[in-house]
Amino acid sequence: MERDSLTREKVLVLDLGGHGSHLIARQVRQLQVYCEILPFMTSLERVLEAKPRGVILAGSPAERATSKQATGYVEALLDAGIPILAMGSGLQRLVRELGGTNEIVRADQGLTIYGTRFEAKTIDQPEAEAALQSFTGQVCGCQPTWTMDSFIEMSIQDIRAEVGGEPVVCGLSGGVDSTVAAALVHRAVGNQLTSIFVDHGFMRKHEVEEVTGIFRERFGDNFIAVDAHERFWARVKGVTDPEMKRKRIGAEFIRVFEEEAAKLGRIEYLIQGTLYPDVVESGAGEAGLVKSHHNVGGLPEDMSLKLLEPLRWLFKDEVREVAQKLGLPDELVWRQPFPGPGLAVRIIGEITPEKIEILQEADHILREEIKKAGLEREIWQYFAVLTDTKTVGVHEQQRTYGYMVGIRAVDSIDGMTASWVPLPYPVLESISHRIMQEVKVVNRVVYDISSKPPSTIEWE
Repeated sequence: MERDSLTREKVLVLDLGGHGSHLIARQVRQLQVYCEILPFMTSLERVLEAKPRGVILAGSPAERATSKQATGYVEALLDAGIPILAMGSGLQRLVRELGGTNEIVRADQGLTIYGTRFEAKTIDQPEAEAALQSFTGQVCGCQPTWTMDSFIEMSIQDIRAEVGGEPVVCGLSGGVDSTVAAALVHRAVGNQLTSIFVDHGFMRKHEVEEVTGIFRERFGDNFIAVDAHERFWARVKGVTDPEMKRKRIGAEFIRVFEEEAAKLGRIEYLIQGTLYPDVVESGAGEAGLVKSHHNVGGLPEDMSLKLLEPLRWLFKDEVREVAQKLGLPDELVWRQPFPGPGLAVRIIGEITPEKIEILQEADHILREEIKKAGLEREIWQYFAVLTDTKTVGVHEQQRTYGYMVGIRAVDSIDGMTASWVPLPYPVLESISHRIMQEVKVVNRVVYDISSKPPSTIEWE
């Protein structure tokens, strides 16, 4: 999808490593300036083609930033007339070598390189925000054009121009991302859109009924629900590797969409709710792989449908803002993030029907207790994980050998970083007691107190 009309005044963040680049990118976007992340040493040709108003270097590995090759790379950017801001103490030597300054003001004599003492993790401090604002505004001359109102307007125009009068289909999971993508495309082309919900057999308890009820009412005859659980089971039978699970499930989604689209006649486009973090974490382009999101890294190469991804350049918080501006109900806007492969990547090791049922029950209890405690809207994401570890326990004075369930609750804004939530002890006690009492094959419950990074939110 073309973004030139809205993203002409862009800033690039070149990532030298670490986990702070997306924090800087999000902060720049909050200044209403469009920003993208690329790996450091991305080809000069690609960077120059993007026509950035400025470049921000983010990361800490000073040895990479001060090597002869890296110095020459940065000099080439400066020679092209692109101002540079280096964020982080590890980059100060590079700034000094190139005759830069820590004073971020409009340069009177040509463009130069600027440095700050602020690390990415402190980017939300007032002084750091002011430094970014001075760089993007005074130095780069960027205008605050990146708003979700303008994004919606631009997207509708681009979708209409791309699709014309042809019918399109949307892969609708019931999550906020695919829902917003569908709502945006529906606003652009109306009844040309048919939304397809695929039950792959890995949904949470009662979720199939809830999702189909909501969207059948919303889209009527333009909504199709497909029960494909048997074919998905066949694709992951015996698979234990998390990457293989994601890729096989992602590929099978596409095959189902292709088959359903063929039943509707000549369909060229498939709408997906892909977000920018999905692209970054899936290692698209020259980025490093974290995990293959099913809608990016799991796509087959021989797809017959062309992808249309209107949210591909948005962070999660931006998607929720778009959802509100489109008038979607709160129960959809604030629906918890749920991975496309569903419970398949919340079961460690091989997936079986028995394990899915165990996890559905444990996760249902967790969600009930969180809601009962009034924390449903206070926590960004919470879920249960069925581990592949069995432990010795005791029930009615008899030895048991049962499954261990992990509980995860995290706070985040965009899913790129997350901090574990200190759930109240009485809530944890209720969750643990109910799971072990009501799900008889579980005899141990543990709580995950890992943040992202170094962990990811999902266990697989």
